[in-house]
Amino acid sequence: MKFRQSKQWVCVAGAALFVVACGGGGGGGSPAPDTSAADRIEPFDPSMRSAPKAAASPLPTAGRAPQAKPVRLGPLAATALQPLQKKAASNQSNGVRQQIGLARAVAATATSSGLRSQLQWSATERGTQRAAISFEAQGALGVRLGLRVRSLPAGSTLRFYAQAGEAVFEVSGEEVLGTIARNLQAGDTGDAAITYWSPDFGGAETTLELELPANADLAQLDIGVPTLSHFYVEPDRAAQSSLTKVGEAATCNIDVSCRPEYSSESRSVARMIFVENGSTFVCTGTLLNDAQSSTTPYFLTANHCVSTQTAASSVTTDWFYRSAACDTSEVNAGARRLHGGATLLYAQAATDTSFMRLNAAPPAGIVFAGSYFGAVAEGAGALSIHHPQGDLQKLSEGAVKQFNNCTFETCQVSTSQDGRFLAVGWSAGTTEGGSSGTSLFLPIGSKRYVAGQLLGGGATCQNPTGYDYYGRYDLAFQAALKNWLKPAP
Repeated sequence: MKFRQSKQWVCVAGAALFVVACGGGGGGGSPAPDTSAADRIEPFDPSMRSAPKAAASPLPTAGRAPQAKPVRLGPLAATALQPLQKKAASNQSNGVRQQIGLARAVAATATSSGLRSQLQWSATERGTQRAAISFEAQGALGVRLGLRVRSLPAGSTLRFYAQAGEAVFEVSGEEVLGTIARNLQAGDTGDAAITYWSPDFGGAETTLELELPANADLAQLDIGVPTLSHFYVEPDRAAQSSLTKVGEAATCNIDVSCRPEYSSESRSVARMIFVENGSTFVCTGTLLNDAQSSTTPYFLTANHCVSTQTAASSVTTDWFYRSAACDTSEVNAGARRLHGGATLLYAQAATDTSFMRLNAAPPAGIVFAGSYFGAVAEGAGALSIHHPQGDLQKLSEGAVKQFNNCTFETCQVSTSQDGRFLAVGWSAGTTEGGSSGTSLFLPIGSKRYVAGQLLGGGATCQNPTGYDYYGRYDLAFQAALKNWLKPAP
């Protein structure tokens, strides 16, 4: 199955019940029929017009707080770590969101008074005061801090970095409070809704630095760090041999760098990392164009990946995360990570759709994918670009085989009028855990358009005749997405 690790994927066809796969094999289908231009939004490459504003450069190491009191957590017990690694290894072929981290409690800073007691303030030449605290989880392959935020003094600045690194992520207190406000306004409740998640820096340690006005009332600094997310799988190595069958992926999955004709689509797809209840997951998503080519960063993924504003607020996206050359394991030097989270605009389980607006502009060189909201015919050619197991981008090619209605556990054959999902059979490649949310591209003429997003399915390297199921983009578009992507005059 390719959705929930704990559930078995089955498919219903009439009175028969088939485990994992529904029907016949994936093969190349006939091209899509002629379709009206009124039923699609064209792709947009900003580099053909003007480059977007570049992201801010990292702050220099010399600008950091001089001291950071350490808070250290011991390694995960083998009895806790081994089942997690075994679970990750057993889900190599699943199209589920890929879990790579879990929540750990931090008692010393769980309350605002506990955090304040750990901070050592010093004056700056800017007439402000600052303090820092370092969190280390021994053995972690990444650490994201969960800041429970109730209030911050006006003029606050928060910075996150690793003591051993150079990159610094800076955010204003106003932006942090705005993130919390979005969570609450969306109806999210509990401690998760008032938690702001830091980035990770690829190691066992992450530092939180606070800078406040010199006359700030520290009683208004009502934040704690009761939780951190401990990565037990490194995002950049989620598909390495310790957890997955690399040899199998090399023969079954197709390196997108080997197919330069898909460069435009590749540049619209990003690996997505997010936190839910302290656990960290990987999925895939696609940047969508609107009818005005406004460069608004609309982002499409699966509802089973991100279905709440709180999860959306924790989203980071990795762009151009592909190989440096065909069939190599070296990462493209142009890969870029975008922080800042997203604003959730629409989430619907019926078509497994999650539609967001990223809170920060994506890096230069991206492409806003076009989309198609007309009828899709059985036999239409299709392709998908994704991050299986969080790995470098891969490509799958095939055709639409039938229409289905799917729940989290089953898929039942339906009709083009009533089916909410497209069943796709692959002639080349497959999908795996972490591919969830990736778009299905439909070739129309010389271009390719988004027509769905991945829920899951039964296709694997061992089961190439299985189908994968994509929520129908046209239904989500007509239900809500048109309000943002193609509003009525």
